[in-house]
Amino acid sequence: MNIRPHDLLWLQADTPLLDIKESWVAQQWNAQQPVVVRRDVMQQDRIPIGVRGSARHQRAAGWVRREDVMRIDTPEALMARASDSPFRAFPTVVALMQLHQQRWSWPWGVTGSTGFALATGLPVLHATSDLDLLIRAPLPLQTEEVAAWQQQLACLPCRADTQVETPVGAFALNEWLREGRVLLKTARGPRLTHLPWTEEMR
Repeated sequence: MNIRPHDLLWLQADTPLLDIKESWVAQQWNAQQPVVVRRDVMQQDRIPIGVRGSARHQRAAGWVRREDVMRIDTPEALMARASDSPFRAFPTVVALMQLHQQRWSWPWGVTGSTGFALATGLPVLHATSDLDLLIRAPLPLQTEEVAAWQQQLACLPCRADTQVETPVGAFALNEWLREGRVLLKTARGPRLTHLPWTEEMR
């Protein structure tokens, strides 16, 4: 079972969420909602996860047992649900369908509130929501295609942010283009680097 950051995990009923400290989770979360895989050091039998609450500031970090995972929705797989979604008139979903009409050499998908809405049908989207995107990039990106991607984003009906996932971690595409170095989010914490594809893990 290949599980990566940003995947949404559907769990068995009565699955315990481990090491959760926030009290609102017990009142708001149940196994009919997925949890999202967060970036941390993976353990053999436990997966680092985050839980969304009803308010934007309500986010909790914890762990689940690998054996309790029933289904995985990846950011890439959620793309197929946009055209049939009850939220297809929302700007972020319209933008997603526009991007999906183009051919890109890299695997990519949707995360954040738009991905959560597509996965669950829960009304977490707003007219002013941002679109959070993820590019899987095992190798350095080609400059020409990145420029075409950014040009498409500039024409979308909402603000869009792109995270680039490398074998080492993830970084914001805008930051890389603007500064040439990035704050790379790794399983062992963030680090500033010019080498987001080759930075050694310590």
